[in-house]
Amino acid sequence: MISLPGPSGPLRGAALLPENPRAAVVIIPGSGPTDRDGNSPQGLSSDTYRLLAEALEARGIGSVRIDKRGMFGSAGALEDAEAATIAGYAEDAVAWAGALAGRTGQSCAWLAGHSEGGLVALAAVSGARSGPVCGVILLATPGRPLAALLREQLQANPENAPYLDQLDRAVTVLERGAMVDPETISPVLRPLFRAGLQRYMIQLFAYDPAVLARAVQVPALIVQGGRDQQVRPVDADTLARAMPHAGRLDLPQMTHMLKADQPDQPFATYTDRSLPLVPEVAATISDFILTRND
Repeated sequence: MISLPGPSGPLRGAALLPENPRAAVVIIPGSGPTDRDGNSPQGLSSDTYRLLAEALEARGIGSVRIDKRGMFGSAGALEDAEAATIAGYAEDAVAWAGALAGRTGQSCAWLAGHSEGGLVALAAVSGARSGPVCGVILLATPGRPLAALLREQLQANPENAPYLDQLDRAVTVLERGAMVDPETISPVLRPLFRAGLQRYMIQLFAYDPAVLARAVQVPALIVQGGRDQQVRPVDADTLARAMPHAGRLDLPQMTHMLKADQPDQPFATYTDRSLPLVPEVAATISDFILTRND
């Protein structure tokens, strides 16, 4: 466990450091209450980030897996986790990069962001001098505004069919920067639109990942799975157009959790910790990083 100062208390993460590290990576988790290992009390049990850290360590790359401000080990860093912002997460990511670089004897550290964590990584380096950040690894990262992805995900769930009109209207209100009146939506939907979460979504929806990506000057690698049901190959295409200098890895059988799709088991990669990462993920990330670090 390592820590650094946060807004109102310590930020904490778990470091995995080989002897004489050749590079360093900060692993930034995805949306919601996802912890440093890639698991969540809402049913996510993948160990994706822990598995990635172990695979990088085996290739001589040190890492820190972080808990976001206000959550898990970093709960004391922010009184209300829903008061967090992408800008705040980005500040933390840069601070972690500086701390990890110093700890490993590197001049800088890489940011590897998964899903919404990729947006955080983009926000951390977009339009700014790289400072302690060597570059970014974008793992299943949205290329379209998050409201568009949310609509797509809501429409794909058959259980949402009776509520799609209400959901679409609510997302539109949030896109405009206004709050949704809970009395205007079904009681079934109200937990999704509690006040704190609405405030978080309003600032989240204001970001366009492609706009951020166009201002990125550091090295970047885009990693996308063909079986990803949350972030689609079109998102990787959009990021690639915005960052023509970026590398790209497309894995047709990979899901959102960086694991191989299991036939007839659509949620297996979200719930089975024993499933390994697709081997090419860590291998390609390592080669990409070490080629630029050496």
